[in-house]
Amino acid sequence: MDYIIIGFLIFIVVLLFVLIIKNRNKDSIVDRIGKIETDIVKEIGNFKNDFSRDINDDFNKLNDKIDHRLRLISDSVNERLDENFEKSNKTFTAVLERLSKIDEAQKKIDSLSSDIVSLQGILTDKKTRGVFGEVNLEHIMANVFGQNNNKVYQMQYAFDNNTIADCVLFAPDPLGTIAIDSKFPLEHYQAMVNRDNSNSVRAASEKLFKSDMKKHIDDISSKYIIPGVTSDQAILFLPAEAIFAEVNAYHTELLDYAYRKRVWITSPTTLISTLTTIQIIIKNMERDKYAKVIHNELNLLDIEFKRYKERWDKLYRSIETVSRDVKDIHTTTDKITKRFNSISGVEMEQIEYED
Repeated sequence: MDYIIIGFLIFIVVLLFVLIIKNRNKDSIVDRIGKIETDIVKEIGNFKNDFSRDINDDFNKLNDKIDHRLRLISDSVNERLDENFEKSNKTFTAVLERLSKIDEAQKKIDSLSSDIVSLQGILTDKKTRGVFGEVNLEHIMANVFGQNNNKVYQMQYAFDNNTIADCVLFAPDPLGTIAIDSKFPLEHYQAMVNRDNSNSVRAASEKLFKSDMKKHIDDISSKYIIPGVTSDQAILFLPAEAIFAEVNAYHTELLDYAYRKRVWITSPTTLISTLTTIQIIIKNMERDKYAKVIHNELNLLDIEFKRYKERWDKLYRSIETVSRDVKDIHTTTDKITKRFNSISGVEMEQIEYED
């Protein structure tokens, strides 16, 4: 604003100077001063009008720009608010869905807890535990080797010594026939790990649990390792991972005892791993068997190919001989043709001479 006023004053001074020079020889001083005053007033009025008009135009343009920017900002804010509201609505809907799923899961957990209690009640009976272990074992065998694959395994297999194993795996040599029997020592295990029992009760239960495990190991070793019939080893299947983990973590002497008896203790997870390894061994042995057959066939094919090569070489030599003979015959034919041509030329010359 200060620059505008300074410019305005400079403009007035220059204007006065121009008017004075222009009119100094025509009018009197008073007339000139009056005219100058009139012109100055007129110029000032024009300047004020132009200045006011420019200010108004600039202000209107600035106002329009501000309104445009405000509308853009308002539209952007509304768009962002709509997006955030939509995202918030989706998040809220997802939260509600998750809460409903959590509620359903909680109901299933409650139902599962009831089922577990019922299962615990069922598993208190030894016969029922035995059936549970056998069903679990059959399910694992079916998953690894297929349903009712009697060539690889059989359930409830009877040996000649009047013993029946829960499962027998027919593996090729050198593995041989391997018996798998399910055992489920639950009562003394539960008393041993129950923190509510006294130390003396838990210690007594631990001794009984070890005694149960050793008895199972002895039974499997004596019944299902039959010289000349089965492999020199058998598998004890514990259908409970917790019992297997307890044995491996705190009762390694049972593992040593089982090792001496040639009995391998497994759980559902480790049995699957063991059976999968045996399955790979069986496949590799079958592949090796077929590889021997293929090798023998390749040897026979090599003999035939050598015979074929000898015959081909003989045929090639014959063809080469015939080719040389054909070439010689072709050369002789060319020579005979040339001779006939020469003879024909001589006869024609003699006839022409006689005429």
